[in-house]
Amino acid sequence: MATISDVAKLSGLSKTTVSRVINNHPYVSDKKREQVLKAMKDLGYIPNPSARRLRGQLTTTIGVIVPRIVNPFFAHLINSIEQAASQKGYQVLIGQSYEDREKELAFLNLLKTKQVDGIIMTSTENDWDVIESYIEYGPIMLCNDYVNQEIAPMIRLDQSKGAQIGANHLIERGHRKIAYCTGGLFDEQGKGKDRNQGFQKALSEAGIKINPKWIFVDQHTIEDGKYVLRQLLEMNDRPTAIFTGSDEVAGGIIIEAKEQGLTIPNDLAVIGFDDQPIAEILDPKLTTIRQPVDQMGEKAIEVMIEMLEKEEVEVKNYELPIELVVRQST
Repeated sequence: MATISDVAKLSGLSKTTVSRVINNHPYVSDKKREQVLKAMKDLGYIPNPSARRLRGQLTTTIGVIVPRIVNPFFAHLINSIEQAASQKGYQVLIGQSYEDREKELAFLNLLKTKQVDGIIMTSTENDWDVIESYIEYGPIMLCNDYVNQEIAPMIRLDQSKGAQIGANHLIERGHRKIAYCTGGLFDEQGKGKDRNQGFQKALSEAGIKINPKWIFVDQHTIEDGKYVLRQLLEMNDRPTAIFTGSDEVAGGIIIEAKEQGLTIPNDLAVIGFDDQPIAEILDPKLTTIRQPVDQMGEKAIEVMIEMLEKEEVEVKNYELPIELVVRQST
């Protein structure tokens, strides 16, 4: 039985180009499209998942990869995805990558072994060219994470805009000594780069220099937030506000601040990201950037099922709204 590799070899083009033709991507020349279509016809190749549907091999199972299910944001997103999938007659198989490349690849291999029909990735650990090679076994889409590519659909938010809105809110409240927490690294590449850019842009436009000592990388949990607050207390020159990459980290900062006798927001203004349920439970209630998690999950399933049930689907980016929710912590 012919594979996408056979089509690529016969047409003299790359598997990436073949995938683009199969997915009806607009940025393929007519000549290359004709080459691919001719090779498919000559080989009798039926694109996945169409071939599997004709052979009765669809499992009606959609895989979802998350970094950590214990993170309330991803738990909420999974809940939305599962409910939307269930209404359409599909079940969801969850895999946690723990931000480990090998674990992510092990879950992507479920496409090869036909244990899932498609995979929704809420974060990516491997380089895109590695992930892209699995598309020949079934559809892959991105939900929440952004990768600069044109083969897989993406459900995303403008993370840069969200970070800029959050930083500007602190600046408008009179803060010029602003700390920053990110779940990734504070650089121009890799995880968190969009938020990094938004934060930097806000401070740059306000004429504020970033203090490297107030930048905290690889922060994810409540315990991380507590650690950050203790680090701040050891500094002679302390920030008056902190923008965090998650409500969990912000929660840890607020909890530890109270333990240390600080008053939020008078001694330290705190802003989070996501608008998880914890944001309204904290004392004081947390100002944060709201991500429309329910909409993300519903749209992800809508697009994935369209990819599974139609032979040709236009590859698109779907951007959802993001907003600031002002509460008591700022």
